[in-house]
Amino acid sequence: MIGEYRFRFNQNFRPDLYAAFLMRLEEDCGTKIEFRVAETPVFLPAELLREIAAAGTRLCKRLMGDQSYLAAARQAIPAGYRVAGENARPHFLTADFALVRTADGQLAPRLVEMQAFPSVYGYQVALNTAYREVFSLDAGMGPGLEMFLSGLDEAGYWKLLRETIVGNHDPETVALTEVDPLHQKTWPDFAVTARKLGISVVDIATVEPEGDRLTYRNAAGRRVPIARIYNRAIADELIARRVPLQFDLERPWNVEWAGHPNWYFLISKFSIPYLCQPDAAGVHESVVPPAVFLSDFLAGPGRAQLEAAGVPLPMSANDAVYSNLLLKPLFSFAGKGIQFDPTHAELESIPAEQRGNYLLQHRMSFVPTIDTPHGPTQAEIRILYLWPENSELTPALSLIRLGRGRMMGVDHNRNQEWVGASGAFFPVAG
Repeated sequence: MIGEYRFRFNQNFRPDLYAAFLMRLEEDCGTKIEFRVAETPVFLPAELLREIAAAGTRLCKRLMGDQSYLAAARQAIPAGYRVAGENARPHFLTADFALVRTADGQLAPRLVEMQAFPSVYGYQVALNTAYREVFSLDAGMGPGLEMFLSGLDEAGYWKLLRETIVGNHDPETVALTEVDPLHQKTWPDFAVTARKLGISVVDIATVEPEGDRLTYRNAAGRRVPIARIYNRAIADELIARRVPLQFDLERPWNVEWAGHPNWYFLISKFSIPYLCQPDAAGVHESVVPPAVFLSDFLAGPGRAQLEAAGVPLPMSANDAVYSNLLLKPLFSFAGKGIQFDPTHAELESIPAEQRGNYLLQHRMSFVPTIDTPHGPTQAEIRILYLWPENSELTPALSLIRLGRGRMMGVDHNRNQEWVGASGAFFPVAG
């Protein structure tokens, strides 16, 4: 994005530096990285990151203030997964944005999705640090490149993350829970986070109840009461893999949640059909692309809504292919289940009782903004927010995914170069 920095990086790039970078990253994480890591970071204007971060904050707070929306979203939580002890607000938020070209030729951000769920808060610091040091960014680009948002430095970032995850508890009593964590591709993030914060990584299937407490077994086999859970287990995977838990999620337990599971549903793709409508003051957020629930689309009102928003649709539903729409399941992760160019027959094949769990969203054309030796490459920008108790919702760090295919996730660009997981730097002067 910043042409001068991009030119310098590309000019100085060497494959042996990339190999050294990957080695350094795996050493810092203490484990092998199982997904593709891009050869390059991106260099973004500070004002663009501020604009995107502010949009995510604004949209989150709009949802938080809309009780009718929250009530509707709460109904979408599957039976058996309405977890007790819900916090008044999410501790974590991620907001993904594409860069598109507007009618007047300007680049502008557009929301891809929001999720009140943790991302790779620990791994991303290790990734950016490896970029900075192995590729000598400070020497090659000049001093003053930053990666943390909201005026944070590295110490301030880890302090804020500790406040959000550990709170005022003994770290030994804080458990990062996930389904089979050692075999998740996000294990590098778990490893970095656990080492930095002194907490334990625990397979959620091994958590045991004891009275009104939940416990885990430490390395010595001793049962440790859990005061706070840093939740990384999503209901989708628990349901799909039929993970047998030893405790009832819906029973009130004497435990705090850092990232309460209900918020995964309350702020999610479910929110986009609400956010693309004018707010209570009649203000329309241009950053949110038109979207409707599949049930509303097939019933008629949703189709009319998309047409009124200017989305081109086939005149007739017979044999229609909706090339300007994406079909998305509401509660999937990492791009699972997204369908391009859905046909009308495929939409109607989804059982009527399940159609409310799908979204039809205007398909955005990502503008390739990153010049690479393999051609112009698209970037999806994710803002990572933290919201500890007694603090404000804070944009803390950004994450980038680079791709040249239809999907931006790292799993969808594995056979290409200069794509995959990346990070962003911006000049302090902005």
